[in-house]
Amino acid sequence: MNEHARRLLPPMAALHSFMAAARHGSFSKAAAEIGLTQSAVSRQVATLEEWLQTSLFDRNGRRVQLSADGRAYADAIGPALAAIRVATARALAEPAEMVLRIATLPTFGMRWLGPKLGQLTRDMPDLEIEFAARTHEFDFDEDGFDAAIHYGLPTWPGAEHDLLFRERAIPVIAPRLLEEHPVAAPRDLLQFPLLVQAERRDAWRLWLHHMGVPVDRMIAGPTFEHFLMLAQAAASGAGVALLPSFMIEPELETGALVCPFDQAVVGEAAYYLVYPAERLNNPRFARLREWILAEAAGQR
Repeated sequence: MNEHARRLLPPMAALHSFMAAARHGSFSKAAAEIGLTQSAVSRQVATLEEWLQTSLFDRNGRRVQLSADGRAYADAIGPALAAIRVATARALAEPAEMVLRIATLPTFGMRWLGPKLGQLTRDMPDLEIEFAARTHEFDFDEDGFDAAIHYGLPTWPGAEHDLLFRERAIPVIAPRLLEEHPVAAPRDLLQFPLLVQAERRDAWRLWLHHMGVPVDRMIAGPTFEHFLMLAQAAASGAGVALLPSFMIEPELETGALVCPFDQAVVGEAAYYLVYPAERLNNPRFARLREWILAEAAGQR
């Protein structure tokens, strides 16, 4: 490493002390967190300020507050330090003990993946897998996941993807509500409150249009963040919900919900297994990927 490149890498101890002080707004609280004295933290921060030739904190007695330069610097280096921690943890782990971390949509994890985990354990008892719920996209490097199960279009930047399957969206309603208000055609569903999933606000309009029921406006009804909340509301008689068929198989089997018109709409969006390309070099992940793809093939 040449001298110029070395000059752009401040001491890690100084960076660590700076970020702790930035989080707490206090040198004493930063010292307690990282196991140094307050004066040691203060010296480390001063070293970094001298290195950068700028003041990172505005000091007022015992209180310290990030300066504008300090805030900008903390925002810039925070993700990089998080990535270093993740990379170091991976490097320290023994290959045979490394846990595969998979992010999944909550309802997908409970209703599609969860029931299959027993078979996964039997098929690959040597794999240790950690599943975590995530509803939005994230950065693989920062969060340390090996893969994610994503719904939408295959547009995750800088990652590979495999198609799992598309949804069949069907209308479901509580049988008691249907007995009180029989329906003969899809347009009759408009007499009920149309329950809406927060990320699929246009789903009802598209389904009705597919059934030959023109609706010019976006459907506005009670809105729920998660599909299982939507299913529970429909089962309690709050209205009619449009739900992916695979997510409500238990409710359909028990009769808690019924489908008055078994006519589904299949859109362009789908479920995908998304992962950084280099994960395929990990034979443990490659085996898990093949298993998930084989299970998903039966859903298509």
